Amino acid sequence: MDSPVPPSPSHHSTEPPAEPRVRRRDRHGRGMRGPVAPPQVPLSASRADTFRDLVLDSVERLERRWPQLADVEFMVMEVPPPVSGETVPLGGSAPAEKNEPARVVVYRRPVEIRSKSREDRALLVHEVVVEQVAELLGLSPESVDPRYGQD
Repeated sequence: MDSPVPPSPSHHSTEPPAEPRVRRRDRHGRGMRGPVAPPQVPLSASRADTFRDLVLDSVERLERRWPQLADVEFMVMEVPPPVSGETVPLGGSAPAEKNEPARVVVYRRPVEIRSKSREDRALLVHEVVVEQVAELLGLSPESVDPRYGQD
């Protein structure tokens, strides 16, 4: 019943070492290994990708009402630049300049820290985008989005 152990390859051999074998057999009857989830399932989406999608959803909602926002560049940055103020901003905006379009920036990490759930995060992202667009357009947030502040 005992099977002999095959001799180890000689280190003095002139042949190059064999490539490591890839195991292709079905171990323990559990099926072949594959990806954890199919590619269309959003398991592989990072938090940054998910956050960017929230910002884009908010912008699309506003562009239907304000077509001039098509010329505004919307950006997501991880954190705001260091400032001496006490509060950390959730977003910022800059008007258009000579060769630069108007910009709205949403800072991902401060928004994530202030929101507990995905729903809270989506609401907060939308509020930040609305506030920054209102600042750019010189309007109140309620005029930019009549549902601002509700919920």
